[in-house]
Amino acid sequence: MSVHVYGVRHHGPGSARALVRALEDLRPDVILVEGPPEADGLVGLAGHEDLRPPVALLAYPADVAGSADGDRSRASFWPFAVFSPEWQALRYAAANGVPLRFCDLPASYRFAQSEDKQPPEEPLDAAEAEAEGQGESAEAFRQDPIAQLATAAGYEDPERWWEDVIEHRREGEPAFAAVAEAMAAVRAGESTPEYDALREAYMRQTLRAAMKEGFERIAVVCGAWHVPALTEPLPPAAHDAALLKGLPKAAVQVTWVPWTHGRLASWTGYGAGVTSPGWYHHLFTTADRPVERWLVEVAGMLREQDIPVSSAHVIEAVRLADTLAALRGRPAVGLAEASEAVRAVLCDGDDVRHELVRSKMIVGELLGEVPDETPSVPLVRDVTAQAKRLRMPQEALVKELRLDLRKPNDLARSRLLHRLRLLGVAWGRPVDSSGKGTFWESWQLAWEPEFAVDLIAASAYGTTVAQAAAGKVRDEARAADLARLTELIEACLLADLPAVQPRLIRAIYDRAALGTDVADLMAAIPALARSLRYGDVRGTGTGPLRTVLTGLATRIQLGLPGAVSGLDDDAARAMLGRIDAVTAAVGLLTEEPGLRDEWLSTLAGLVDRPDLPGLLAGRMARLLRDEGRCDADETEVRLARALTVGVPAATSAGYVEGFLSGGGLLLVHDDALLNLVDRWLTGLAGETFTQVLPLLRRTFAEYSGPERRAIGERVRNAGTRVAVAAEPAGFDADRVARIIPVLQTILSTVAAGRPAPAEEARKESVG
Repeated sequence: MSVHVYGVRHHGPGSARALVRALEDLRPDVILVEGPPEADGLVGLAGHEDLRPPVALLAYPADVAGSADGDRSRASFWPFAVFSPEWQALRYAAANGVPLRFCDLPASYRFAQSEDKQPPEEPLDAAEAEAEGQGESAEAFRQDPIAQLATAAGYEDPERWWEDVIEHRREGEPAFAAVAEAMAAVRAGESTPEYDALREAYMRQTLRAAMKEGFERIAVVCGAWHVPALTEPLPPAAHDAALLKGLPKAAVQVTWVPWTHGRLASWTGYGAGVTSPGWYHHLFTTADRPVERWLVEVAGMLREQDIPVSSAHVIEAVRLADTLAALRGRPAVGLAEASEAVRAVLCDGDDVRHELVRSKMIVGELLGEVPDETPSVPLVRDVTAQAKRLRMPQEALVKELRLDLRKPNDLARSRLLHRLRLLGVAWGRPVDSSGKGTFWESWQLAWEPEFAVDLIAASAYGTTVAQAAAGKVRDEARAADLARLTELIEACLLADLPAVQPRLIRAIYDRAALGTDVADLMAAIPALARSLRYGDVRGTGTGPLRTVLTGLATRIQLGLPGAVSGLDDDAARAMLGRIDAVTAAVGLLTEEPGLRDEWLSTLAGLVDRPDLPGLLAGRMARLLRDEGRCDADETEVRLARALTVGVPAATSAGYVEGFLSGGGLLLVHDDALLNLVDRWLTGLAGETFTQVLPLLRRTFAEYSGPERRAIGERVRNAGTRVAVAAEPAGFDADRVARIIPVLQTILSTVAAGRPAPAEEARKESVG
């Protein structure tokens, strides 16, 4: 009987390549792999042709599928890429009919812990710590062991040392023995944290069980940090049994889910992540000349982006990478040298182009696949089936999707995306809201692996997407306020959930009847107006919404006069936003002109109230002007009255801010208004000007650059412009031309200091 422990880096192409060779040489009759033992029943799927990495084992408490909280923290993932040694062990076992078992501490231990006593995060093993570039993990070890080994070897960068020694090895004996000896030296004299001790005790118990079953050649694949704990001599079995005695347990479900290269990257927060999964995938899958082939692939990607890259660029990049590696004394070109060559030669030093290479090539967004036979809850299967039927592949890359709602397939896609958004699964994000009023919708699609957890949690509401979305809405409606209820009814309209709409309408009636806050009533109007205006575009009925909207509008009009008095600056600003939103909402209802007229009449009755905050008075005056309820002369009178000397400067500034917010075209085209504002501003005392300047800066900052420039030019040129009056009726240009010479003579004589001709004639008569 022989036991062979292979210490690996969890996502290391060199470790994976070496492990494949070692397993082929050993031909083990059982393989133990670091991972959750609850997943032993899923090992057989590793040989399925439709299980394509990157994938992950997902473990979650059994009660998550029956809960409604959707807490992603109550789930754990064990990701695998094609270059992960554990994945290669799974593939070897499946291809050769070798039994494989996971030997890490069960996931049930983590999930069984009470909320006030969570186990520590799984400590990084040596290779993981090196991948993260972290100096220490507070519970796992005092210092980064790879950093210690790299320093002893004369390297300043632990990552570079690990790549040179392990990842770039393609020939010669595997380094497992050397890694084991190094880890033993590093761990000598170090105490083992409690959680690490439990994990390693369980690994040893699994190893002892395999030995008792009579397996002759046992292969153990684990993180390099754990190797010393699994090699002879092992501690007594009773010692490990005592450590594991009485561990809490919880019912756990495990399944395979798709994963992405992006989620393997360490910047996503994954503890054992690597910074360059795309590069590592290339190293593992390329048989020879990896650097040359990598640079050719980068050049091809850049050409696809219409960036000119020639064969000569690639040749020079290869030469530069080789030269850098030689100057730095590296045994082979690494990612650092290849990236510098790409930046300098293929990207012409452009950081934007190099970032494109990093995102698309070095990291990549490859999304794995799982077969239909994978265990999953009915809701997940329904989403997968609908996505296939609607030809919507679940891709990690951001993809633009434009839908024509007149087409049945596109309408079904829209409904699926809206239903998933109700469930908290933001597979699709609307690009803009302007498409709601037409037959078009624009989306950005990007599938995230964590959506699997969200769908499992959402299965508490139903077994299909439509049932679950409706159930989620009913549950949320119980405690929702009026504004949220109207948002929900709009979402139900977009998601085509007519069965739940009557309940929402009744809830809106109840909330509106009990509510006395005008602000809450106003917050409910926009969503209702959009639903009423755009419902027919999607082929859904909106009849009951009209009655609800009319009733709310009436209550708002009655309560608004009292709601706008006695407001401080913050409350006035909040009310301004609500007034704008209601005005825009009633403007959508072209089939309800009476509602719009009543709302504008309400504003007209308030705009001249002396107790109205200047901000609101100015905004109402602007809205009435834009809606054609008052002419330019009336607007100028109101603005002039607000900017008189007797009005406090702060009130005047608020009036100007309210009137001018939302766009500067009015000042560009209306000289009278511009002159009023200009005269008021230039007439302010120095101290007052300093006080109102921040308000005006905030207003003008909202204008576009061309608008600000046009206003500035008009103000600058105001002193040089000569106002030309319009020609009156019956104007005779010929008669005017006859007296112009006489006027010129009179004016020139006066300008020279001589008396006018008429004055000379008077003097002569007197003499």
